[in-house]
Amino acid sequence: RGRPLGFALIPGQASELRVAPELLLLAALLGTIRRVVCDAAYSSAAWFALVMEAGALPVVRANPTHPQPDHFDRAAYRRRHKVENMWAKLKEWRAVATRYDKTAASFSATLCLAAAFQWLS
Repeated sequence: RGRPLGFALIPGQASELRVAPELLLLAALLGTIRRVVCDAAYSSAAWFALVMEAGALPVVRANPTHPQPDHFDRAAYRRRHKVENMWAKLKEWRAVATRYDKTAASFSATLCLAAAFQWLS
């Protein structure tokens, strides 16, 4: 439904793929996952295997450097905008948009507070 379930703070120069397995596990603990919609950066065979192991179907646009996936659900991939919309709503909070907080703990708290308000609205 386009609501945040969890966050992982990483350095700006680090790849998101580094913490993606932890967030996938968090989502799996919350309930059944039917699809995991990602961009082309997640089109590796290892990520596909991890998503399939969680019992979900990976919906990833093919990266030109990787082989084409056997299946690609275009309708599900079009709904990826819900993730972008979620971030846009979180960034309505000035402290989230500008990363105003100096420490990771305070930024994480601000992010969780903004997410809680999203769940309440």
